Amino acid sequence: MIDFGQLLTVGFTQLIGPSAIFFALLALGLNIHFGYTGLLNFGQIGFALVGAYGMGISVANYGAPLWLGVLIGMACGVALALILGIPTLRLRADYLAIVTIAASEILRLITRSTSQTGFTGGTQGLTGFGDAFAAANPFTQPTYNILGLTVRGPDLWSIVVGWTVVGLCVLLTWLLVRSPWGRVLKAIREDEDAARALGKNVFAYKMQALALGGVFGALGGIVFALATQSLTPDFYSPPQTFFAYAALILGGAGRVFGPVVGAMLFWFLLSVSDAFLRQATAGENPLLPFISSQDVGAIRFVLVGVFLGLMMVFRPQGIFGRRREVLGDGR
Repeated sequence: MIDFGQLLTVGFTQLIGPSAIFFALLALGLNIHFGYTGLLNFGQIGFALVGAYGMGISVANYGAPLWLGVLIGMACGVALALILGIPTLRLRADYLAIVTIAASEILRLITRSTSQTGFTGGTQGLTGFGDAFAAANPFTQPTYNILGLTVRGPDLWSIVVGWTVVGLCVLLTWLLVRSPWGRVLKAIREDEDAARALGKNVFAYKMQALALGGVFGALGGIVFALATQSLTPDFYSPPQTFFAYAALILGGAGRVFGPVVGAMLFWFLLSVSDAFLRQATAGENPLLPFISSQDVGAIRFVLVGVFLGLMMVFRPQGIFGRRREVLGDGR
């Protein structure tokens, strides 16, 4: 029998958990890039990597205060945006897409290299940078009961900090897209040549958008690293960027709250389908005997992929989006 109460408990726990926060921040950055400016960034996970490792290395290896490590991580996101944007933003959008996905994978390979073990931790990853974050935890009880969900004290601290960061990023996005700066970004997305003809420095605006979205991605890496208290290089792999794009499209590109709702719904569906399949393939008389428990991890992505495919057919603009927001002009 399927325990639907347990399925919902798992789903709602993941709905507000560190993974949903991580993908919400990555999708918020992609929303600045793709949703408002029309930039194709297929390497958003690279910004999360440099943010997390910038913070982790400065704190664990050089003894920097945590707040300084966070600033260094955010600065690494800006630096990566400059490195990637300067040679590509004057060219077509596909050049940026190629460079960003290649750069993110190169960064992952460098951080996991055994030659860098003394600096990045190599394949073993990095720890020992989150002591100040754990020491500041005001939730000292072992567990808390919130709306029927049992949450550990350290996890609750990570959730509160993470959603606070998400809220500040949403507020900043909301303010910026309603400013003249945000209207220029939308004009660039709609017709770059027209914006240039009006005297706007299109390259400078694109660079600013790339840097801002990169900082959001870096914050995602920092928050997730503090929540898990560890840095593992193989976590920062290219599929994470496409999960963030799935969250963005699901919620609605070019809408302020779309990425956040999309990330929460994406992770809810993924965790519920995983829990359902594990229950349906367990026990002496499993509901789905033709599915091996070892295949559950892959099949859950198939189910979510089918849902996203149906979503693209019946509502391609996402939950909150408008149809024209997802139609990139390819410039």
